[in-house]
Amino acid sequence: MAAFRDMEEVSQGLLSLLGANRAEAQQRRLLGRHGQVVERLLETQDSAEQRLREILAMEEEVAQSLLDAKERAHHGGVELQQLKAELRKAGEEDTRLKASLLQLTRELEELKEIEASLERQEREVDEDTTVTIPSAVYVAQLYHRISKIEWDYESEPGMVKGIHHGPSVAQPIHLDSTQLSKKFISDYLWSLVDTDW
Repeated sequence: MAAFRDMEEVSQGLLSLLGANRAEAQQRRLLGRHGQVVERLLETQDSAEQRLREILAMEEEVAQSLLDAKERAHHGGVELQQLKAELRKAGEEDTRLKASLLQLTRELEELKEIEASLERQEREVDEDTTVTIPSAVYVAQLYHRISKIEWDYESEPGMVKGIHHGPSVAQPIHLDSTQLSKKFISDYLWSLVDTDW
């Protein structure tokens, strides 16, 4: 601004010089002053252009920084949505696992009740067996003494095998229960027993 005032002053001086028709020295001085003013004006213009470039560079930096911040905010928003989705899935999985745990707890309680019931039944069976087995063993031993049959307990299912130790010769027994009736097998086995006691 001062440069423009100086320029105006020089111009006024030139006009007055031309009007008053002064000496050449004053004209040179004014022309020198005019040159200085123009030089200062150019320096000011260069300085203003430099500052303008700096301001533009700063504006670009600020704009880029703003764009980067917006990009980060966008990525942050996307990441937040992903985290919310993962949290929702984890909540659903947690609910499912809790329901599964509750179901398994109920099943465990039922199994404990069944186990307790089986233990009661086992105790009852043990009590019954301690009474029944000796009588069953007695009947089996009695039958063996009467029939003199040694059974093959490792025979195939459906086969009745053993050896009858008769009065003189041991006789093998080999009967197929799928082909013969139970009555026939029973009658046959009792027919081997010597009834002359």
